[in-house]
Amino acid sequence: MYRYDGYDHQMLADRVAQFRDQTNRYIDGKLSETEFLPLRLQNGLYVQRLAPMLRIAVPYGMLSSVQLRKLAYIANHYDKGYAHFTTRQNIQYNWPALVDVPDLLADLAEVEMHAIQTSGNCIRNTTTDQFAGAAPDELEDSRAYCEIIRQWSSFHPEFAYLPRKFKIAVCGTADDQAATQVHDIGIYIVKGDNDEIGFRILVGGGLGRTPVIGKEIFDFVEKKHLLTALEAILRVYNREGRRDNKYKARIKILVKETGVEEFKKKVIEQWALIKDSSLTLTDEEIDRCQKFFDAPNYQKLSNSPAQLTDKLQSNVLFAAWHSQNVNPHKIPGYSIVTVCFKQTGVAPGDVTDRQLEQLADLSEQYSFGEIRISHKQNIVMADVRQDQLFELWKALESGAMVSHNLGLLTDVICCPGGDFCALANAKSIPIAESIQRKFDDHEELTNIGEMNLNISGCMNACGHHHVGNIGILGVDKKGEEYYQVSLGGSSKNNASLGKIIGPSFAQEEISDVVETIVGVYKDKRNDDEKFIDTYNRIGINPFKEKVYAKAD
Repeated sequence: MYRYDGYDHQMLADRVAQFRDQTNRYIDGKLSETEFLPLRLQNGLYVQRLAPMLRIAVPYGMLSSVQLRKLAYIANHYDKGYAHFTTRQNIQYNWPALVDVPDLLADLAEVEMHAIQTSGNCIRNTTTDQFAGAAPDELEDSRAYCEIIRQWSSFHPEFAYLPRKFKIAVCGTADDQAATQVHDIGIYIVKGDNDEIGFRILVGGGLGRTPVIGKEIFDFVEKKHLLTALEAILRVYNREGRRDNKYKARIKILVKETGVEEFKKKVIEQWALIKDSSLTLTDEEIDRCQKFFDAPNYQKLSNSPAQLTDKLQSNVLFAAWHSQNVNPHKIPGYSIVTVCFKQTGVAPGDVTDRQLEQLADLSEQYSFGEIRISHKQNIVMADVRQDQLFELWKALESGAMVSHNLGLLTDVICCPGGDFCALANAKSIPIAESIQRKFDDHEELTNIGEMNLNISGCMNACGHHHVGNIGILGVDKKGEEYYQVSLGGSSKNNASLGKIIGPSFAQEEISDVVETIVGVYKDKRNDDEKFIDTYNRIGINPFKEKVYAKAD
């Protein structure tokens, strides 16, 4: 992973000192709330329903064991003993006291972490596939290009006050696990002529109040022109994006109103001015960033060692966990492990200080001292020896970090909702728990098969409900909390936006509605057909008829 140089360290030290002064002046009444607002947002600090919330940047989702231990310390020292993994691969704390935030940021700086560009109208933390660097289906490691984008975008003076927030994702794998098509800019690493590696670029994707699948603007951009192409896109958006209405200030609205061809024309005009400028990436610069992500010291091993096959045959629970949580690795003898935290009674994405400490220990023992956060709010250990998988599973089990529901219905993606967020129309966490309790039988979950359910407490869609196979959105109806249900969403290669099934439901009805939807799927599916495939085949009407027949 990228390690800071002297400039980086000094930059963070200066930033912490600056925010400490700003915070003290606000507390002393020398800065108004209006004056302090942009300053705190530039440092990841929100005012939530019950307390401030601080969002920490985790570039491309990667954390070292040293950073995990510091995050555990912060959770214990400044918060209530836990933290929360977000759908942008970041981590946030829901209970820090304002007066403590400068000290918290100083502690983060000690381990090369910060909260810059996690909020506000700027380019947000760049995300990528959580299997990057280890996936057997990747063309090239996407993390180096995420780092290049991070360095380019950090403190970029031209893009410090964009019309609205701006999100970029990079995908280097054949199987898109980065929700690339629903980002303001989605970047795919692709092969061009003569097997040259470059980028396919989409623009104008996003969720929220107006969900849109991104549209292709370039089918192939050479490596050296990555930043100039991105800068040209941002320039057009910064210049022409609406600032009179925050709901219409996203690039997806600009692309829709302009038309993708006309938008592309404007981008090309801007691109021509900077294409061969100092922003052009040299082979040396690309190589510099790629070296930060050199392969760890893998041993020469064979796949399916005897230690693994014996345990798979003799331990049913381990075999079940292995089938769901373990993915192939590009290096023989290694596997990718996903640690699922979605246990009933625990808010999806929440992790305790003790678990962070345990993850640090386990990452050092089994995965070269690194972990990744996925956009599905789980943890990945990307480089685990196959002959150590059983040991790791036992260790995870003892730390209450084994859930046998990865990729299943109760592996819920969920925002904090009305329990914490001041923007939310309704609670999200109790809805997730009610569904998890309804489907608490593992045999039944396995029988249902692959299905994702996403919950958002408002139209900002932090829970990515638009791209859930089943999506649930909290809405306000005359001061009461209700929930819209949508079906057919997906963030995979063939991304799709869910369709609202009909009128909204009361909180106490939601788990029964989901049960009815699952029942229709089980009745209508062919053999081992996945939910999304059944939905695409039969459409929404069979689900709608059954749900509302029951409601009547």
